[in-house]
Amino acid sequence: MELAHFSIELLAFLFFIAIVAGFLDTLAGGGGLLTVPALMMSGIPPVAALATNKLQASTGTATASYMMIKNKKVCWDEIKPLMLFAFIGASAGTVMVQFVDTRILSFVIPLVILFIGIYFLISPALDKQNKQAKVSDKNYQRWIVPSIGCYDGFFGPGTGSFFALAGVSLNGRGFIDATAIAKTLNFSTNMASLLVFLVAGQVIWALGFTMILGQVIGAWLGSHCLFTIKVKYLRYLVVTMCFAMLVKYGFTL
Repeated sequence: MELAHFSIELLAFLFFIAIVAGFLDTLAGGGGLLTVPALMMSGIPPVAALATNKLQASTGTATASYMMIKNKKVCWDEIKPLMLFAFIGASAGTVMVQFVDTRILSFVIPLVILFIGIYFLISPALDKQNKQAKVSDKNYQRWIVPSIGCYDGFFGPGTGSFFALAGVSLNGRGFIDATAIAKTLNFSTNMASLLVFLVAGQVIWALGFTMILGQVIGAWLGSHCLFTIKVKYLRYLVVTMCFAMLVKYGFTL
């Protein structure tokens, strides 16, 4: 579709939504809760909405990842193999979703998101300090990361929160470090899914490019806030996004 097919009001609306989503995604995840419904409300078919969302979300996570690497908040040599395994997992998940009835996930995913929200709400150990990992680095890289990547390719909502949770609870990361690394892994999984959608020709480029501009702005702002915001406020933001996802699922079931 050409840009002329869409009104200025609609483009401005999606641009603003993308700014907010990029900001929230960088800090707590869950930006897709805003962008996917916004695209579908605009009359975009569901599959095209998901594909276009992956295009703009990839840009947001790319911006956040670049800021993390540029400012040395993550180590490239450390995250490179993790991103590779996340990419492989997401690729597999995106292929699998072509053959599976995803309606069964409508009953499983809300329970998982509820668990994440409760964990971040009541856990006393969320701070900036790294702790002892419960899973070896090798097993975390080979099994945990690609499993979450597979989920993102297969379904998607809350992936950034899943990576952050795994980093804190299994890899022994401090909350801020886990959130920073989650951005790079989420970028990798987004790119894997996007490539599949591009091959299928599902992306609406006019809307995607409009939202890309908003995502870059939002992700840039979020990246600067991530390492200055107090941990307790960030954890409450994650909890809020988790329960917002539950409300969203409640209305769609």
